[in-house]
This record gives sequence, structure tokens and C-alpha cells, in this order.
Amino acid sequence: MYAKHEPRGLYLEEYEIGKQYVSEDRIVTESDAVEFARLSGDYSYVPGYAPDTLGFIMSTGLTNLLGTAEGTTIAFMECTIKYLAPLRTGDAVRVIVTPTEIRHSSKPGRGILKQNLKLVNQDDIVIMESDQVLMKKARE
Repeated sequence: MYAKHEPRGLYLEEYEIGKQYVSEDRIVTESDAVEFARLSGDYSYVPGYAPDTLGFIMSTGLTNLLGTAEGTTIAFMECTIKYLAPLRTGDAVRVIVTPTEIRHSSKPGRGILKQNLKLVNQDDIVIMESDQVLMKKARE
């Protein structure tokens, strides 16, 4: 028999509007950019820079490492992305996730979380900003 997995992610009611959830830093390497080009087929790689879309992909990984979504996110429903500054190899990037709206669904046990995500570098320059809508598990 297997032990029941308990999610470590936050339930809808546990988020706080305006609270910032900040990830650890991650260094963007030349090999990240080259490997991303190989996997995606996006060979518009310029040495010293990383593709903008790699920043978005890294932001999802950094968000997952926060643990807030683990086992409690039902669906990633909507996302808008603005690329505001170049992503450079050697940058130390982190995400800052800020909940902006929380509402329960008419169906029990779920609701909608709207959040703003910023990918920032070591100089606190916003590389990318994304408004996102997620369906989350709720305790109620």
C-alpha cells in the first residue's frame, strides 16, 4: 500500500492578496540558451543573450520551486506576457509572484487565483512580467 501524498502547495484561502512570494536565484548560462535553442528549434540565439521565451520557461520552473503550486493547482488557465528587458547569460534571475485576486467557484473545492509574476535579475530589473489566472484547490 502507498502512503497518501499530501500536497505542500497553498490552497486558495491560504494566499494573501498583495503578499510577495519570492523564489531563489538561478543563473542563466550559455548552455541554458543553447540547449533551449536545440529543444525548441528557436535558433535566433545571440551570444551573451538568452531568448525571451527561455525567461518565461525559467519563470515557471522557479515558480514551481516555490512549492506554492504543488498539488493544489488544478489548471493554468490564462497568461499574458510582456518582455521588458533583455535576458542575458550570466544574469541571476528570480521570480516575484503576487496574488491580485482570489474568488471561490460555484463548484465546491476550487476557485480562481489571479497573480502577477515578475522575472527580475540581480539588479532588480524586470525582465518579464506576466499576469496569470489559475484554478486552485480550495478547502471550502
